[in-house]
Amino acid sequence: MPERRTVALVTLGCARNEVDSEELAGRLEADGWDLVEDAAEADVAVVNTCGFVEAAKKDSVDALLEANDLKGHSRTQAVVAVGCMAERYGKELAEALPEADGVLGFDDYADISDRLQTILNGGIHASHTPRDRRKLLPISPAERQESATEVALPGHAPVDLPDGLAPASGPRAPLRRRLDGAPVASVKLASGCDRRCSFCAIPSFRGSFISRRPSDVLNETRWLAEQGVKEIMLVSENNTSYGKDLGDIRLLESLLPELAEVDGLERVRVSYLQPAEMRPGLIDVLTSTPKIAPYFDLSFQHSAPGVLRAMRRFGDTDRFLELLDTIRSKAPQAGVRSNFIVGFPGESADDLAELERFLDGARLDAIGVFGYSDEEGTEAATYENKLAEDVVAERLARVSRLAEELVSQRAEERLGETVHVLVESVDEDGVYGRGAHQAPETDGQVLLTSGEGLSVGRMVEAKVVGTEGVDLVAEPLTGSLGCSEEAGR
Repeated sequence: MPERRTVALVTLGCARNEVDSEELAGRLEADGWDLVEDAAEADVAVVNTCGFVEAAKKDSVDALLEANDLKGHSRTQAVVAVGCMAERYGKELAEALPEADGVLGFDDYADISDRLQTILNGGIHASHTPRDRRKLLPISPAERQESATEVALPGHAPVDLPDGLAPASGPRAPLRRRLDGAPVASVKLASGCDRRCSFCAIPSFRGSFISRRPSDVLNETRWLAEQGVKEIMLVSENNTSYGKDLGDIRLLESLLPELAEVDGLERVRVSYLQPAEMRPGLIDVLTSTPKIAPYFDLSFQHSAPGVLRAMRRFGDTDRFLELLDTIRSKAPQAGVRSNFIVGFPGESADDLAELERFLDGARLDAIGVFGYSDEEGTEAATYENKLAEDVVAERLARVSRLAEELVSQRAEERLGETVHVLVESVDEDGVYGRGAHQAPETDGQVLLTSGEGLSVGRMVEAKVVGTEGVDLVAEPLTGSLGCSEEAGR
């Protein structure tokens, strides 16, 4: 009997990439590959790259080089790049990085097993020529669903699959294989983006916005719950647009309560919300539905009107603060996070002061701050009035210091609050989890003062008794073990 082929998936970047990796894992496992965690134990190391910003690209290249170093010293025979960076640059990446034995785009995902076998056998699969994926679907959102089957959409694999293709995990198994045993998992709600922010290249390689069918989202969530997942996080480039290509821009408001009723699930979290697209009905559902986390991952990016217009975005400090007031009037403990770009072309000292005014008043739980840098192919890269690199660096340091101080203050405001903590790790370092206001990896965590009787995946009601920067320290309340009725509240 021939030795089984082995493959390891190394994932960089966002939660959307994690979903894509698990789809690739499902395809490979269904075709007879053995999945291993350690790249040194794999015949092929597949690196799912990120192509968002320069730092992410560097991390992706470093990961490919690190995997390449294993060749000749371990089982690893080939290193293959997939993901956003591979899709965005294709042949250019292959020529610049000969250490990668293959550079595969999204169109290769359906045939990933054959592609890897060809490369493993010493063959060459021609790297793709990048193209603007926005042109692959009709301009009109209403016409896109009919064309969806003709376009590669990572993370959109059907849930009810032909015999022999789906992993053996039950009748509703999606084309997905979990790569860890964490009690939280992401679910693709949609792909692509129709917004044209002047600093962002993502739509060019992720394509136009297209929603997944509610039935696929529901069935995948049910399957994940059967695998022991307690919290799902809905991800896409823009969740507030969900349903617009299905004829109902308010479809998310009706889908969320259905997801909350899935057996075994304790919490549903929605990420990637656009402030300009927030609507009263969505706020109501996010702040009043049991098991739906009152969590708002709002993409503000800046608050000075002139900078926002240059970014091709909308809003200002006062309107953003009004939105936050509306949210907190309905759910005072709601979690809010956002990212900001400083040093954007033309940003004045007054614009920076306006951003600081917003941050001072916003009381955000988590803040990401990035210094502007040109992204090729974007409108902003052609702008004049670029700020000097040292000015951008100084502003980045200044706003980052302010952000660190403000999120610590916001954490202190939660002293005495009752939080519902999903336990994610129990070891000699302590018992850690996350409250409803904390998304995985980005928003801090909760250290529980007692771990007696606790295990990973338990939902625990606890009182906040201390803080450590953005992190909380909380004491489990008597009789709270396994609480779920108000897990999202």
